[in-house]
Amino acid sequence: MMTNPGKVYLVGAGPGNIEYLTVKAYRILEIAEVLIYDALVDEELLNIVPDNCLKFNVGKRGGKPSTSQTEINSLLVEYCLQGKQVIRLKSGDPLIFGRCILEIEALKQARCNFEMIPGISSALAAPLLAGIPLTDPVLSRCFVVCTAHDTNELNWQTLSSLETLVILMGGKNLDEIIYQLRKYQKPEFTPIAIIRWAGTDCQQIWVGEISNIIEKTAGLSLSPSVIIVGEVVKLRNFII
Repeated sequence: MMTNPGKVYLVGAGPGNIEYLTVKAYRILEIAEVLIYDALVDEELLNIVPDNCLKFNVGKRGGKPSTSQTEINSLLVEYCLQGKQVIRLKSGDPLIFGRCILEIEALKQARCNFEMIPGISSALAAPLLAGIPLTDPVLSRCFVVCTAHDTNELNWQTLSSLETLVILMGGKNLDEIIYQLRKYQKPEFTPIAIIRWAGTDCQQIWVGEISNIIEKTAGLSLSPSVIIVGEVVKLRNFII
């Protein structure tokens, strides 16, 4: 039995706006003694924690210096073993395209107590906030969520055959995404929506088709974004 009073909470911060934080996550932040947080987390969340809370920004952003996963694991274990209430704050949901498993493994090896607090993933929130339903009785009987951080690891033949794609971390790889969809005969008129900074005051939305989305977004920064590919994008006209 673990007797150390320390505990690590792996908390989902939602899509980026404090208003989409869960009530439980809010209550956990109020008792934080150590906060270890990612990039893309609303800075207003930092005002919830007590004034004497230690804060560590370990966010990873493409092309910029960042804290290694090993260092993050060490911080979690170190402060938990000191008896602290440690909050590991991640954008979205902790178990969706995060590195939570590596952190959980480190915590279990060190016999640290931990709890997971779900958050709203941008994969679900961004389409809704853009007025795009991911399912429809006719247009979309299923959808798949994938990350395009490494496009070479995806089975594009299978993805291209599906009705609705939700692609995370794909803003910088839009050209490759379009290339792969065309390679596997996704129709040129297939609608595409790109939602950047979903749920924040900076939210931007671009809508086009496979045939013209690259042209429509040329020269623009598309990260961080959620990309929706499929006929359901057309339903935005009825919702917005």
